[in-house]
Parts: sequence; structure tokens; C-alpha cells
Amino acid sequence: MRKIPILLVTSFLIFACSNDDNASDSEPQLMDQSANTDTGEPFPCENGMAGIYPCNGLDLVGRVNLADMDAGRGNDIWGWTDSASGKEYAIMGLDNGTAFIDISDPNNMRYLGKLPTATVSSGWRDIKVYQDHAFVVSEASGHGMQIFDLTRLRTISNPPQTFDADASYDGFGNAHNIVINEDTGFAYVVGTDRGDAFNGGAHFINIQDPKNPVAAGGYGDNGYSHDAQVVTYNGPDADYTGREIYIGSNENVVIIADVTDKENPTNISSVSYPNRAYTHQGWFSEDQQYFILGDEVDEIDFGFNTRTLLFDFTDLDNPVLHDSYAGPTTAIDHNGYVKGNEYFLSNYTAGVRILDISGIADKSISETHFFDTFTSSNGPQFSGVWSVYPYFESGNIIVSDINSGLFVIKKSN
Repeated sequence: MRKIPILLVTSFLIFACSNDDNASDSEPQLMDQSANTDTGEPFPCENGMAGIYPCNGLDLVGRVNLADMDAGRGNDIWGWTDSASGKEYAIMGLDNGTAFIDISDPNNMRYLGKLPTATVSSGWRDIKVYQDHAFVVSEASGHGMQIFDLTRLRTISNPPQTFDADASYDGFGNAHNIVINEDTGFAYVVGTDRGDAFNGGAHFINIQDPKNPVAAGGYGDNGYSHDAQVVTYNGPDADYTGREIYIGSNENVVIIADVTDKENPTNISSVSYPNRAYTHQGWFSEDQQYFILGDEVDEIDFGFNTRTLLFDFTDLDNPVLHDSYAGPTTAIDHNGYVKGNEYFLSNYTAGVRILDISGIADKSISETHFFDTFTSSNGPQFSGVWSVYPYFESGNIIVSDINSGLFVIKKSN
């Protein structure tokens, strides 16, 4: 979720002040008192409903509500699979910390405990995983990066517990997001203070030894990055094969940079698009030919239905807008991730939407599944689903809802 100037937002929103002292803008936060009734029961998707939740082809496996995690608001989510046991864990960002939930037994999901925020509470927290460690950043003032050894979760006998960090990194204060290239063992922290050494762009951190992070430079030539993806490139542009490529969603433009040489990162190109409002977040197709982007505020500013932008990155020096897809509602899009030929979109009040992108080359995109966690509205409001993690081998999909907590869903048999 971006921090949006109030002037951009229509009058049906009710605002609450952010407690992030370093924030350059103020985020509207919808204080919706009609959030869904909490229930932890599993429900198959039958006749368009899974219990109280509208659905299409996605069953409700289980729930953990915010009250159970002693939190007032949810945000980001990521997952970890323990290679020793095969157990699956959800790692969910909360306003006051980071929660760890064992979801490996869908009939007995266990909230194991929380890593409290490093400084103060914040509505923004982001998590990624590398080598059995969770790396956590937040918009909270002075927060830095927390590092938590996830193998500690193997032996929790009396949950919930309050955890401490195994290590921390203070080379920045507040940050909006963290990206990790697992191929190289580098973290890229973005959306930091706009006045820092990298203009709110990317801080490079060597995390190959997870508990001993080392500063490795940064990149700020294109200004503030709200979100990013970094890959070891193996796409169609042979000029960059094997290079470490950074794709930044930089508020009003998508930028592409070569960050292989940490001491000398270089700009490759940039691309914009019509009716731009806030260039928020995107993800490569698995063949790295297409980049799928969400603009977080265009539904508000222009009255669009949910718009997903599709860029052709065949030539990284000359990226072009290929197509756009309009969803069935006016809900705002947030984080989206690709798995195979599917795009998993967190769509705020419209829940999770799964798009078939197998026909992307022919400009043929279609919605195949959805699960709506926020039953009272599908309008353009900052409530409902914040993010989704679809990468568990079991097929479990974990979903973070701002108002209601953790959902675990799965495709119907």
C-alpha cells in the first residue's frame, strides 16, 4: 500500500493518521467497522460461497483472526517451508510486529507467536525469506531490518511466544519493502527516506551469511522505488543473460537497471503508460518476457475497473506496453505474483483473484478463480486483502487481510 496524498482520495474514505514520523505523505486508512465475522472453520466453495465468503473455485482451509494475534491491523505476508520437516508456515506482518503461524495441519493451525516491531507500531511491514531466515522491514521510524531464524519455530511447545530478533541491521531507518534475490544472496531494501544516500531507491545488503548482513552499496539514480523485483536474468534479451536485473516500480515509471556490479549499478531503460496514477508493484512472467504491473490509485483517479498492465520486456533496452486487463470490479489492485501460467492478485475489497496468463502473448487474459475476504464491498477502498503468497507445494495459498487477519485457501478439487 502506497502512502497516498489525501487530495487524491475521494470523500467516502475516513482517515486515520499514520504514526510513521518519516513518512513523506499521509496514508488514508479506511476505518471500516463492518469487517467480516471471524471464523476458523474450513468451508468448501459451493454454489459461489465458502461459508460467508464469495468464491469461485477456491476453498477456505482455515483462519486466524487479528484478535488471536493481538493486533489491530494486518499487512504483508510471505511463506516458509521447513526443508527438514516439510511443514509450511505463514509469516504475516501486523501493525505491531510479525506473526508466525504453522499451517501444515489445516485442521489445527497454530499461531506460534510474534516478533514485536523494532521501534513503534506501523501499518506497513514487509517480509521476505532467505536460507531459513525471515528479513523484516517497516515504515516505523528507526526500524531497520530485523532478522529471525525460522528454524526456531521447530521446537515451540507452548505457543504463543514473544520472540526476539536474532540479528538486526541499521543501515537505514524506515523502509517500505524488501526484495531478495535468492540466487545471489543479496537483499534490496526500497522505499527508505527520500533524503538518504540513495534517494529512497535501493540499499544493497549482502545476506549470504544471514545473521551478519553487510552493506554493499545502493542505487538511487531513478529516485524513490516503492517496490521492486530483482532476478538473475535468463529471459529473451541475450545481451543481459546471467546479469542481475532490478525492476523498480518508482511511483510514476517502471525502471530497469543492471545491479550485477554492486559498486557500479547502471540504468538500462524505463517505461511509462497512459492514465498513470501510482506505479506500485509488478512481477515477471516465468519466462521473463512480460512484466505484470499494478497501478494502485488509477481505479480511484480515473474510475477504472481493476487494471492490470502487461509490458513486453523482450528487449530490456526498449520495453513497451503490451496490453492491459480490466477486472470485474472497481476494487484497487495491490501486490501480485506469478506462479506458472497464473497471476495471483491481491485485490483489496475484491479479495484474491487468479488470472490465467497463458495467452498473454495473444493479449488473452482471463480470471479463473477468486476468493473474497471482504464481503461488505468491492469498491475502491483500502480494506481487505493486502497480499497473497501462492508458492507452497501443497497448493495452500496464504492471504493477509488488513481487517480480518490470515486466510488459508486452496483450489477446489
